[in-house]
Amino acid sequence: MEKLELKIAELFVKFPQLPEKTRLMIVRFAPWGSLFFALILAAPLLALIGLGGLLLPFSFLTGGIGHGFAATLQLILSVATLALDVVAIPGLFKRSRQGWTFSFYALLLSGVADLLSGQLFGLVMGTGLGLYFLFQVRSYYNGTTTTA
Repeated sequence: MEKLELKIAELFVKFPQLPEKTRLMIVRFAPWGSLFFALILAAPLLALIGLGGLLLPFSFLTGGIGHGFAATLQLILSVATLALDVVAIPGLFKRSRQGWTFSFYALLLSGVADLLSGQLFGLVMGTGLGLYFLFQVRSYYNGTTTTA
């Protein structure tokens, strides 16, 4: 995964850098934003898990194996992404490398989910912009050896 991170970092170094004040503001408020969105998304996701567990067999019946598998995979990836985001929050508050890394993994997993579900707009806008901002603040987290 480190090789992938370095390749992505090389790509985003070519983009315009945000002003120092903006990057510091992102580092300061990102953990609070992550906490806010995790709390907002947790309840609907838990409801979706319950409802999805109940209705998932019907997705295989009505849409076929492909649709049922896609629905199952989307649900699993959504839960895993939220879990990684939640695990990242304490590290983001401490500005630790591990918190940044969990956010990076969550963003990549979200991108995979967008790609597999055919949501190209979400892939480009969500994952692309997310990676841009994430790599803008990468150097502020302890343990980062190269700056973005």
